[in-house]
Amino acid sequence: MKMLYGYTLEWDQLAEWLPILMPFIVLNLILIAAALWDIIRSDRNRESKWLWAAISVFVSMLGPILYFAIGRRGR
Repeated sequence: MKMLYGYTLEWDQLAEWLPILMPFIVLNLILIAAALWDIIRSDRNRESKWLWAAISVFVSMLGPILYFAIGRRGR
C-alpha cells in the first residue's frame, strides 16, 4: 500500500498496528453512536440536529466531544 510523502506501508505492517489502533476505533464509534442517539432524542430544531449530526460523524473523534461539551448546553 502506497502512502503519502514517499513512505510505503505493507499489509503485514498494518496488521502490527491494528491492536494499537482498535481501541481508538471502537471508542470513536461509541462516541459517534452516543452523540447521534442524544441528538435524535433532543428537542432541538431540525437544522440544529442536522448540523450537530454532521459534525459528530464527519469530524471523527473530536465531533462528538464538541457536541457533548458545547452542543448540549444549547438545550
